[in-house]
Amino acid sequence: MAHDVTLITGDGVGPELAAAARRCVDATGVKINWDVQEAGVEVMERCGTPLPEATMESVRRTRCALKAPITTPVGTGFRSLNVHLRQALGLFVCLRPCKQYAGVRTFFSDVPVDLVIVRENTEDLYAGIEFEAGQPATAELIDYLNKISPQRQIKSGRTETGVSIKPISVSGSERIIRWGFDYARLNGRKKVTVVHKANIMKHSDGLWLATARRIAEEYSDIAFEDRIVDNMCMQLVQKPELYDVIVLPNLYGDILSDLAAGLVGGLGVAPGANIGPNGAVFEATHGSAPKYKGKNKVNPTALILSAMLMLRHLKEEDAANRLEKAVAAVIAEGKDVTYDMKPNRDDPTAVGTREMAEAICKKL
Repeated sequence: MAHDVTLITGDGVGPELAAAARRCVDATGVKINWDVQEAGVEVMERCGTPLPEATMESVRRTRCALKAPITTPVGTGFRSLNVHLRQALGLFVCLRPCKQYAGVRTFFSDVPVDLVIVRENTEDLYAGIEFEAGQPATAELIDYLNKISPQRQIKSGRTETGVSIKPISVSGSERIIRWGFDYARLNGRKKVTVVHKANIMKHSDGLWLATARRIAEEYSDIAFEDRIVDNMCMQLVQKPELYDVIVLPNLYGDILSDLAAGLVGGLGVAPGANIGPNGAVFEATHGSAPKYKGKNKVNPTALILSAMLMLRHLKEEDAANRLEKAVAAVIAEGKDVTYDMKPNRDDPTAVGTREMAEAICKKL
């Protein structure tokens, strides 16, 4: 059976990584009908939009996409395409496994780290409900908030304050927390940890925590605990081996997924998936590294492992297992790996993006 998959090539080093991941997927023997599409800053310059409608139509049709990194301008420019894709397609789950592979440099080489971040993707501060400082609507909102909440005044002024809204709903919390418990059950995981700041944000994170506690009662076979987010950061650094599946609201999930990636060697080995009822988009956790564009230098592992998650999603379990084993074997040997995976980053024996992908294909 052949699978239809949209391949979004991205920008910066994206096209190089997309080519490497595609080659490795093809080497598994799984039949993929690739629909290659573009998105990002380079498309914006040519077409006036960073996300052409043809790309969105393709993802809606295939219901499965492998997306290379896309640049998100900091502070100015267009809004994050990653956020737009998640919201437009209803991809409410962000799945980010963080697993140690022998041969990857990490401070935790003597600790078995194998945990899964499950992040809510559509609500919280990333919902994009923002009010710019100095705008009339912002001043009006501040006046209204000060009027209805006399004990909690926004005191910094009507014209110098920006406002972001943090919506968290019962239904949004229920679906992601239940998904996390179901994932744990289906994958033989033993514990779910729900992260929050309910001690301070009692009506948003408090609602999230109350929902988690209620749902946990339905999963007596899975251990449950909750952690305040700042304590969770310390816990992950001190004793990451105690954690299994970690479910978080959007912002905390974004931050802690990078922290967890640091435990296992960095973003270069951190895959990701965005999943919803109408499809899934698989992507590396890291960015587009435009300064390395065209240099055949960047580590392709994260996007290749994201493709491995895609194969699992497509029910191609055998191919996914073989691909992961091939990646692990190449990393463990330490010969055909990129500069960032060498003990000495200036090691002249480091290979490029293409060459590492070729080595993984040979293992397959």
